[in-house]
Amino acid sequence: MKNVEMTVEGNILTIKVDLTEEFGFSSSGKTIIIASTEGNVSVPGDEDKKVGLNVYRKKHIEAVEK
Repeated sequence: MKNVEMTVEGNILTIKVDLTEEFGFSSSGKTIIIASTEGNVSVPGDEDKKVGLNVYRKKHIEAVEK
């Protein structure tokens, strides 16, 4: 996982992502990756439940021109 922290307290799943992080361009090159589980992963402590998360933003115009 990139920049994803998951915790479970009782019946509540909490997902933390630092929105200031960046991990480069997506495979299509259209967006910049902020966080990803990189596919579906199990919820901590519960293998039957899965999470798939991608957080991204569009490239700024300046990034396109470079």
